[in-house]
Amino acid sequence: MIPSQFDYVRVQSVDEAVAALTEHGEDAKVLAGGHSLLPIMKLRLAVPSVLIDISGIRDLSYVRVEGEEVAIGAGTRHHELERDAVAAAEVPILPYVASQVGDPQVRHRGTIGGTVAHSDPASDLPTALLALGGTVVVQGPGGRREIPITEFWLGFFETALQPDELIVEVRVPRTGSAGWAYEKFTRRANDWPIVAVAAVEGRVALANMAGSVVRATATEEALARGASIEEAAALADQGTSPGADMHADQEYRRHLARLLTRRALQRASGGAAAAA
Repeated sequence: MIPSQFDYVRVQSVDEAVAALTEHGEDAKVLAGGHSLLPIMKLRLAVPSVLIDISGIRDLSYVRVEGEEVAIGAGTRHHELERDAVAAAEVPILPYVASQVGDPQVRHRGTIGGTVAHSDPASDLPTALLALGGTVVVQGPGGRREIPITEFWLGFFETALQPDELIVEVRVPRTGSAGWAYEKFTRRANDWPIVAVAAVEGRVALANMAGSVVRATATEEALARGASIEEAAALADQGTSPGADMHADQEYRRHLARLLTRRALQRASGGAAAAA
């Protein structure tokens, strides 16, 4: 299918991007890599009248340590995160999960800011980010503000981002050698996960088990009470609302959530670099 007609604006700085967003408001969409936005435009699920291309803003591409956190620029591409030495040393779950996103073409175009803003419940990196905790930094005409990542995703394609705001950075705690794991079940290696689980230091996040990525709070609370991994994992689907489609019905997704959570917790308990 062909997208509806739109105007194209290319900006070179965050200030220019915010000015364009302020001018065009809800009629505008931000274009970074385009691998999430353009397909839904072709399906007419998104019909912006203006595309604001931020791919030329070099200042938004970085990974660096700042105190007890790792700061990642919103324009950092998945393949850059996958190969970044700072990320590998300080928050190793992210390079691994970045390597699991789509295929090389997607990883060379997609950005961390784009996948966070898109709010797809089946996204790999948002699942890992939610398990890590941290903050999404956004900039609007009034300056910058920080949104806890647990409060950022509100539902399917819905976030706490205002129409005149741009994601500029994601900040996550440094985890170093702490145990972590990421498990996902797909039909093919480069598909969206039917269900995925990220586990970091007793925090567990689920993909494709609700309208957005969600924490497995019942599992986390059970672990905090001293429950075994098996007992805690059996609660992983509590409080979730998985959908049904041609790939899996609700009950099968619930089964996968419990199974993958058990695997992830077992791997995470074995130490660092615990990947599927």
